Amino acid sequence: MAIVVQKYGGSSVADAEKIRNVARRIEASFKKGNKVVVVVSAMGDTTDDLIDLANKINPNPEPREMDLLLSTGEIVSSTLLAMALHAMGYSAVALSGQQAGISTDSSFSQARITGVEPERIIRELDKGNIVIVAGFQGITPNNDIATLGRGGSDTTAVALAASLKARVCEIYTDVEGVYTADPRLVPEARKLDEIGYEEMLEMATSGARVMHHRSVELGQVFNIPILVASSMVEKPGTIIHGGKNMEQKNKVRGIAHDMDVAKITITGVPDRPGVAAAIFTPLAKACISVETIVQNASANNITDLTFTIVKKDIPRAMKIIAPVAKKIGAREYRSDTKLGKVSIIGTGMQNTPGYAAKMFQTLFAQDINIQMITTSEIRITCIIAEDKVKDAVRALHKAFELDKG
Repeated sequence: MAIVVQKYGGSSVADAEKIRNVARRIEASFKKGNKVVVVVSAMGDTTDDLIDLANKINPNPEPREMDLLLSTGEIVSSTLLAMALHAMGYSAVALSGQQAGISTDSSFSQARITGVEPERIIRELDKGNIVIVAGFQGITPNNDIATLGRGGSDTTAVALAASLKARVCEIYTDVEGVYTADPRLVPEARKLDEIGYEEMLEMATSGARVMHHRSVELGQVFNIPILVASSMVEKPGTIIHGGKNMEQKNKVRGIAHDMDVAKITITGVPDRPGVAAAIFTPLAKACISVETIVQNASANNITDLTFTIVKKDIPRAMKIIAPVAKKIGAREYRSDTKLGKVSIIGTGMQNTPGYAAKMFQTLFAQDINIQMITTSEIRITCIIAEDKVKDAVRALHKAFELDKG
């Protein structure tokens, strides 16, 4: 019997009727002869509600207690789903992340999975049970509960699929699959039947919200096929896999965008060894992730340095930069939070000229100024004003004819 891992997001288990609907979907897979392991997120807006409640009690809660609090959301949904299956006559057992054998490091609120020991899950499957696992959480070396941060339940599901050598990991959410662009911005966006790990990873890191990049990375490392589909309707989804892409006529596969972009510019920076390390080392120690970095050509041994981070990190980053800028002798530093980014992505762009030029010409035609550019082998990203992002996504989708199958 094959093992199938399914994951259901918060919107899929938001109330009692939706939980019963999920139970019926699990029943269908179980009746096909599969051994079924299910990972669930917290119900609806439970996590946000718990964060709001905590902040009313203490505006600066301790990370350890915060993670313990937030982990309860997934415990609630997993136990309720097991109860729904019991009511339908099936044997099911709900497990916390710790009971499921998920180990993490001690980085509260953004922990990484360090290992999975699935012996308890395997024993339950061998008994004929459907196993429901609380996503988003694991146990640290000190036996504390730690949460995995954004996309944590997706990461839990793929990690379990890898450790159990599952046939497939099925991610069910409120969208029908992976689209050529966000269909809320581009009604003509087309659902992809399949997409490679590399392209999906670039889309996820560039702002596509359908899956978190950490889960895609795990899928690629362990070669786990990932199905993304809707829990609301019975329609085929998108398979993320490592095989050859079939849709190669259009070498751009998707447009991704991200509104969570801010930049810091430090001007009048002395151009000498060690300056970049002096700037970025304290940011790294504060767990502030830096994305795009641009340094101007030096003139008279003076240069300007600009880098991007997520908007929420701007206050902390500016406090860190203040003493650093003074120490290195920089002229000034400033931030800008009214930014976004738009990316074109596709493995077919490798070693094929003309895609950057077409992207830049399309943005020029829309009177959109490009502030920064970053690239990989299969991605071109432009940092632009946030109020131009929607126009950019629509124009690029049309220019590259992504509505055509």
